[in-house]
Amino acid sequence: MAGLSSGFATNYIYACTRMRVRRSRLIPREDYLRMLNMSLPEIIRFIGDTSYRPEIDELGTSFSGIDLVEEALSWNLAKEYQKILELVPGDLKYFSLSYLRRWDIQNVVAILRGKMQGVYPGKIKEVQVPAGKLDKVALDRLLTEESPERVVEALKSERFYPTLEKEIGGAMETGSFAHMENELYKGYYARLIEDAKGGVKGGNIFLKYIQLEIDMRNIQTLFRLRTGHVQEDVRDMMIPGGTFSVDELQQIFGLDDRDEFIDALKRRVKMVPLLNALEEIRRLSALHEIEVALTRVQLDQMERISKRYPFSVLPVIVYLEEKKYEVANLRALARGKEAGIPGERLKGYLVM
Repeated sequence: MAGLSSGFATNYIYACTRMRVRRSRLIPREDYLRMLNMSLPEIIRFIGDTSYRPEIDELGTSFSGIDLVEEALSWNLAKEYQKILELVPGDLKYFSLSYLRRWDIQNVVAILRGKMQGVYPGKIKEVQVPAGKLDKVALDRLLTEESPERVVEALKSERFYPTLEKEIGGAMETGSFAHMENELYKGYYARLIEDAKGGVKGGNIFLKYIQLEIDMRNIQTLFRLRTGHVQEDVRDMMIPGGTFSVDELQQIFGLDDRDEFIDALKRRVKMVPLLNALEEIRRLSALHEIEVALTRVQLDQMERISKRYPFSVLPVIVYLEEKKYEVANLRALARGKEAGIPGERLKGYLVM
């Protein structure tokens, strides 16, 4: 807080305090456990009695069932993120805006995949979250384009356009946007690091979190690739900028024995929660359980760092992430119930 005027300091304190209040209103673990035993209509009624009520009520005349849940959750998340941006001042807003541009990637890739697969635009729109630079009007305009190539051309003014232009041909040829998506995220994290190191006050704290997220994302990717029995060089799939070098990640990945692979990761990390999670992961085989365990570590470590820096951008990012996972949990519950998946199995997909 050094160097801030009393007025700015008061605004920072107020904004970070509001984040803690908002976090206290997120759905608690016990309510998720209750929903595991509910039917889809019961879950929709439950959601309608929470902070999602305005969206459920407004959309209830046009949608029903899983479509109502999908649309209401996306609307609520986008509106909440927009409220946060209106609330946070100065440098907090600068870093929050930078961080939220990840949604541009998610939204654009979803549109490209949907266009390639011939998905009805209304279905693609249900999962759009206009929380980045591309607002609802811009995303709706992209949905009217006739093909993935036309979508890319419509994004010429965006800073990730060069990556889209370079990757679209290969994506259409292979029928997969995985490599494009990875390249887009590599560019996204490179820009986050650039913003953090750009001299804006609080950037060093922002950088601590970015490196944590890059590490956790890379470790998750390593487990995903091992589960898929990938044996090639994986350096191109790793995101640079974390505390692990790309070469180091390749070396660890190259260990054939799973226990040796986990031991190599454990020797390299210092976070106690991650050390404990890696030991727990030894007995897990399902990829979604491994990813949930690692996500819990990331959220736990985020909170630890934010408590050390209570009036920085970190309390804001912690709330943004926890809100995102609340929506992901509710979406998983609704989809799982519609598909008839038993509650006990669904539990393994929830980040609680």
